[in-house]
Amino acid sequence: MTVHKIAVIAGDGIGPEVIAEGVKVLNKVAELDGSFQFEFTYFPWGCEYYKETGRMMAEDGMETLSKFDAIFLGAVGAPGVPDHISLWDLLLIIRKQFDQYINLRPVKLLKGAPCPLKDVPAEDIDMTFIRENTEGEYAGSGSWLFKGKPNEVVIQDGVFSRTGCERVIRYAYELAKKEGKSLTSISKANALNYSMVFWDQIFAEVGRDYPEVKTYSYLVDAASMFMVKDPKRFEIVVTSNLFGDILTDLGAAIAGGMGLAAGANLNPERKFPSMFEPIHGSAPDIAGQGKANPLATVWSASQLLDFFGHEDWGKRLIDCIEEVLTDEKVLTPDLGGTATTQEVGDEIIKKLS
Repeated sequence: MTVHKIAVIAGDGIGPEVIAEGVKVLNKVAELDGSFQFEFTYFPWGCEYYKETGRMMAEDGMETLSKFDAIFLGAVGAPGVPDHISLWDLLLIIRKQFDQYINLRPVKLLKGAPCPLKDVPAEDIDMTFIRENTEGEYAGSGSWLFKGKPNEVVIQDGVFSRTGCERVIRYAYELAKKEGKSLTSISKANALNYSMVFWDQIFAEVGRDYPEVKTYSYLVDAASMFMVKDPKRFEIVVTSNLFGDILTDLGAAIAGGMGLAAGANLNPERKFPSMFEPIHGSAPDIAGQGKANPLATVWSASQLLDFFGHEDWGKRLIDCIEEVLTDEKVLTPDLGGTATTQEVGDEIIKKLS
């Protein structure tokens, strides 16, 4: 029997609540299949750990995590801990040091999910965002000069390497080719005359290897408008770290809300573990109340199953989410229901069985 070793960082706020349901669902899938199982190891890292130790993770945390097949992350962030510390000292360290250069985010309007766009058929919102995940605007390069003085200056660099751009763009082309879909590149070359011109150039260069893939290129401001006015024009989308971060939150808003938003941080070569997470944040205002929607975590569990080659079960989980949404009987308050986090998880188990 195959054993998938998973490091669990439940994190802060609602993280432990939603992760508990994700783990429960994955264990049920393994039980039903019988050919594999999950071995979960929990780590208490996050903002509460920081408040106690001054660190977001243990000093040997990265070495410890490197021994696992994947990481299941709940949420990071809490009042009293600056966001740049909670982000840079845990999530971004993992993404960068484990070279998780592909951020894979589905933007798909599932059956039964609410959509703020008027008269848009569900099938018109079905995109996959490939976001560069380790450099670009989030490279952490820059300077803070003359801090606290009248002539204070801050410089935030965007770092775009040929290797970094080419590998994420090629991944997107390969996915578009495999799925028979169009590929759209989103940049801002008219204003960012070095980084985005470079990005567009590499997109065109790599595209010569994929003549069968239909391509489009949009400026980010136009793309954000078209995502609202004409979302069906987007299928596979590739973009930079910052633009991908912003546009996928817009995507979540038009595809059911943050409670249905999942993301995978992939090291495609599998030299390091990949990481799977709901992207809704820690929501400290509702933590511990049983109100958190676990469906994004279930969706990220589906991505984890896909990653391990269990695509049939990954699809089955998405089907179960749609069944829960269309039944409208067991939904959390963000979706207009009264069910608890655990009750929604139990309903997914019921649908699986």
